[in-house]
Amino acid sequence: MTRDLPVLVVDGTRFDDLDGFAREFSRLLSGYTWRGNLDALNDVLRGGYGTPTDGWVLRWVGSETSRAALGHPETARRLERLLPSVDPSNRAAVTARLDAARRGEGPTLFDEIVAIIRDHGPGGRESADGIELELS
Repeated sequence: MTRDLPVLVVDGTRFDDLDGFAREFSRLLSGYTWRGNLDALNDVLRGGYGTPTDGWVLRWVGSETSRAALGHPETARRLERLLPSVDPSNRAAVTARLDAARRGEGPTLFDEIVAIIRDHGPGGRESADGIELELS
């Protein structure tokens, strides 16, 4: 018997960059605002930041629109903003990722966000969080 999980919906047509995605995702949270930091997204998905307890479904409608909005140009923009604060020991790696994004290569922000969410669901390293991602 499959249990009914709460469904939270992100509308990919309501934003066109990471800041917009953060606002749209934060709209789902009770009493917490996520500001777009991907490490903090992991924390939010672990629970205690306004998400349902005991698992939930994240239904991402308009995900193909989001795939384009959070593509290589937005990935490069995010990395450019991060670079000045990156620890010197990580600077070369971030610069390489930035160069790849500028060439239209490598994982995009969309890819990274989807991977983080899936890590908290079936088969993921943090599957106990019980988050099921539906892209549509």
